[in-house]
Amino acid sequence: MAMKLLYAIFLFVIFLHFSPAENHVAKTEAPSPSPQPSSTMPSYGSTPGSLQPQECGPRCATRCSNTQYKKPCLFFCNKCCAKCLCVPPGTYGNKQFCPCYNNWKTKRGGPKCP
Repeated sequence: MAMKLLYAIFLFVIFLHFSPAENHVAKTEAPSPSPQPSSTMPSYGSTPGSLQPQECGPRCATRCSNTQYKKPCLFFCNKCCAKCLCVPPGTYGNKQFCPCYNNWKTKRGGPKCP
């Protein structure tokens, strides 16, 4: 009986060790498209500090409109917008317009902001 319990605990620990611990958002997104010229990009809201905190929700809703992971995208986008007060234009890429949004990294070194 004790051997079965030890074996079950061992399998559980092995399962936890090899189970993925991070979100799959970064792994499933397509490569970023080449940025469009800045003359066609809206400057309001896409430069650092150009938004008011209450404007983050609609901007992030637009930013996360094409992803299949809406809840995590909206959570992190709103968190990044609250800190940086900007959201890059478009639904993907264009992070060069908001350096704070682009340069905020996770503990593992990956991008924090969608």
